[in-house]
Amino acid sequence: DLSVADRTGLRAEPSRTCVGCRGTDSWSALLRVVAVTEGDAGNTPVLLHPDPRHRMPGRGAWLHPTPECFELAVRRKAFGRGLRLQAGVDVGAVARHLGIQQA
Repeated sequence: DLSVADRTGLRAEPSRTCVGCRGTDSWSALLRVVAVTEGDAGNTPVLLHPDPRHRMPGRGAWLHPTPECFELAVRRKAFGRGLRLQAGVDVGAVARHLGIQQA
């Protein structure tokens, strides 16, 4: 969806919803996260990868690139819902991209 453009003639950016805080922002301000499955998924968790260039194929979940929004998304299990996944998710690559130390 596109926001209403202002009268200067500049095109407005699409807005997306952060899976962590549920706030909306322009897509350029958010980090896109995609699920990557390798081989037979089975019982292994699905790997989540950051997509800062917004080019990877597949459904994406959008996240403010802050530790607070990341922790909210993990606590609420929002990545699985946002990406429509049934299996567990491994958020290690996203945490490393954001510079967050996980326990």
